[in-house]
Amino acid sequence: MSHTPHELPEEFPHAVELIHKLKLEDAHFARLSEQYHEVNRAIHRAETLVEPVSDAHETELRRKRLVLKDEIARILNAEA
Repeated sequence: MSHTPHELPEEFPHAVELIHKLKLEDAHFARLSEQYHEVNRAIHRAETLVEPVSDAHETELRRKRLVLKDEIARILNAEA
């Protein structure tokens, strides 16, 4: 368990400008980005015990983050 936020610019440092551009120009990408941010923050709060959750719920949050990250990566790769 890392306790380190996995923000999109940290996950995709090569695509920071593209992420910003897509957030402004692509409603679907902006929605995915916001969902990722919300899930990522929930995981961080759970890891740091600010908002403790069950192991099963934390696992589900991590799965959702991975699905969102994969979709974001797919879009970034298609745009690159």
